[in-house]
Amino acid sequence: MGISGFEQRLERGIEGFFGRVFRSGLRPVELGRKLVREMDDKRTVGVNGRAMVPNSFRFTLSQADHDQLADMVNQLRRDLADAAREHARDEQAAFAGPVEVEIVVSDRVRPGLFRVQSRYREAEGGAPAGSLLLPTGDRVPLGEYVVTVGRAPDATIMLGDPNVSRRHAEIRPQGDGFVVVDLASTNGTRVNGARISEHPLRDRDEVVFGNTVVHFEAS
Repeated sequence: MGISGFEQRLERGIEGFFGRVFRSGLRPVELGRKLVREMDDKRTVGVNGRAMVPNSFRFTLSQADHDQLADMVNQLRRDLADAAREHARDEQAAFAGPVEVEIVVSDRVRPGLFRVQSRYREAEGGAPAGSLLLPTGDRVPLGEYVVTVGRAPDATIMLGDPNVSRRHAEIRPQGDGFVVVDLASTNGTRVNGARISEHPLRDRDEVVFGNTVVHFEAS
């Protein structure tokens, strides 16, 4: 479950930190639970018959709670976004666009409490959250799904390069961006010349699978 994964990440790493700083009693995992309930409550069915869930979330905290969270707000946003993705995968639901999590302040919210608003939101102009530019000039859009790379016929990006393994790598959504993950390929995956096992992608990164060069472009 998405929220289970969110709780496990807190237990492995940052739960102690949050338990110490939130004197009001607010726990970050409560935001995750509310996020999942929002997704379930506002679930609908798209024109293609597939379940759809909100992808844009705004959490409103008190100034005091936000101040205590200041050093970790980006980490919390990424964990909440990942919790939404995991829950959508569990429920076989789709998003209208990239997952967005915003954390704001209001003097109308008391310490220890919070509000959340969710909605369906496409990327600006309906564009994908990112894309891979192939040597052929073709562009492969990236979104809230895993893109597989390899010589296997069922790969999302099937490459004829003999130096590419059948199951070579994956591009996965993570936090508010994407990571490329090498799947123990024979000849490896490189980002900007460095061999990697897993690496976050940044705009204009050069990614090499075997001898095939592609470029990541954020949008």
